[in-house]
Amino acid sequence: MLINKQKEKDFFLFCLSGLFLGVYTGLYDPTFNNYIADVFNVSEATRGGLEFFRELPGFLVVIFAGILIGLANVRIAIISLAVMSLGLLGQGFLSPSLKWAVLWMVMWSIGAHLYVPINNSILVSLAEPHEVGRKMGKWSGINTASSLLGFLLVWLGFRYLGINYHLIFGLAALAVALAAICLLGIRVDKIKQPERAFLFKKKYTLYYLLSVLFGGRKQIFLTFGPWVLIKIFHQPVTTFAILGLVGTTLGMFFKPALGVAIDRWGERIIIMLESLALVLVCLGYGFAGNIFPASVAIFVIYACFIGDNLLFSCLMARATYLNKIVEHKADLTPTLSMGVSMDHAISMTVPFFAGLLWEVAGYQYVFLLAAALALINFWAATHIKTGHDQAAA
Repeated sequence: MLINKQKEKDFFLFCLSGLFLGVYTGLYDPTFNNYIADVFNVSEATRGGLEFFRELPGFLVVIFAGILIGLANVRIAIISLAVMSLGLLGQGFLSPSLKWAVLWMVMWSIGAHLYVPINNSILVSLAEPHEVGRKMGKWSGINTASSLLGFLLVWLGFRYLGINYHLIFGLAALAVALAAICLLGIRVDKIKQPERAFLFKKKYTLYYLLSVLFGGRKQIFLTFGPWVLIKIFHQPVTTFAILGLVGTTLGMFFKPALGVAIDRWGERIIIMLESLALVLVCLGYGFAGNIFPASVAIFVIYACFIGDNLLFSCLMARATYLNKIVEHKADLTPTLSMGVSMDHAISMTVPFFAGLLWEVAGYQYVFLLAAALALINFWAATHIKTGHDQAAA
């Protein structure tokens, strides 16, 4: 009973931390691409090249995890959030040139990417085996709901209050720092020294493949989805704030429902459906401008932007799949870290070549590439086998 109460308290604090991280997301996500475009006026190829530096820490996450291998997951999370906060402050206040912005962006990225596998690992540790999907969905729903505040502040600030990028980055840094403070209250058990910071096993090959495919798909959309709106349809930062508000409101219902759906239907079906939906999103991004009048096409792109952001939530299905197939619980965190690094081996290189493809052939071909990755992801998902999927079969 005491153990359950402690877990509930820890889960509450973790959700509170997720709330502050949601505010940070609402502040940072709708502003970063416009910040790069407005302040530094970069080309498509340069924008794609920036992703190499932004995503390199994700590839190197196994090294950072190795340096911190003797610490509990909660302590690593606190350190990663502190590094994120400093990186955000640097981007907002200490970036007189693009080179400095990249330097601080890399610092932010180190913290952000180290936190990703740790976040999932902590969530799994705070849930009973039968409720992992539901607790992930609940945390994600709280995180998504709180980002409404950030999106709203960006919209109001840029539209009516004359707010600037400096203040937005400063507030984002404060929100991340508050998230780290919340984690200080979570109980940290005495830990056995882990054997490794990352793990590669043949048994987890399909998980690694799904991670690699997610990396390519993810970065094309994160980099060039907003860039279509900025460069082709000339949308300001307030548009991204509104889209964030709409997507976040839908996410408050979608993400918890997705967690329940993962528990009920299994990861195979969810990832297959995600892949098919992504093909439609790709076609919308790439060809709405050719098929519809501009006044209609822009709303199709809006829908694709929102839909794609909702589909990112399906990442949790990969984590729950791994949790079901690990041979030992000690394999979970190092395998998640390995997945993040493999994801970023792709995501730090694909955008540069996709940017060149945009400049040489047109942005439509960038999204045809993304559609091909989605179809390969569908094929990979058909090979998922867990106890749930075998029973369903």
